[in-house]
Amino acid sequence: MASSDSASPGTEDHGVRPVTVLVALGLAVLGLFVASAFVPRWWSHRIGNQADGSFTNGIGLGLFYGFTFTLVALVVLFLGLRRIHSWKGRIFLLAVAVLIASPNLITLGIVLGPGSAAHAGERTLDVDAPGFRSSSLVGAIAAALLVLGAGLLLRSLRRAKEESARLRSEREVSAP
Repeated sequence: MASSDSASPGTEDHGVRPVTVLVALGLAVLGLFVASAFVPRWWSHRIGNQADGSFTNGIGLGLFYGFTFTLVALVVLFLGLRRIHSWKGRIFLLAVAVLIASPNLITLGIVLGPGSAAHAGERTLDVDAPGFRSSSLVGAIAAALLVLGAGLLLRSLRRAKEESARLRSEREVSAP
């Protein structure tokens, strides 16, 4: 007779095994090391090729990337958080926003990164895309202020509309 500990045929344990988790974590760490050595250099060369050593192009590209990718990421977050209420949906939404903002995050990693790849990326941006780093920051701040201002304006309009509706209903109730 089979003991109660053994699984019957056809019913297998599909739980996550510790070895699987350890392998996945190891691959993730390895992927991060590879990305930290490759991505800053790759990104700085892409931007350097676009700017072609020109201050004007470097500043213009920085403003464009900083503003556009911050604006789109924040709008996605703003609109999504109002509609999505499950924690899984919000985590997915955050992942999408981070993916959209990745050009700015990579540039930030180059500026603040302590590794040799970040320093190499900094040197490449200094030579091939002068002005890109600082103008990218200016563009990101401008986009964040625009989203903040629009959010405050929308909230003010919503409150004014509610107040107007409340005053109308009070007037109708008090009218003979």
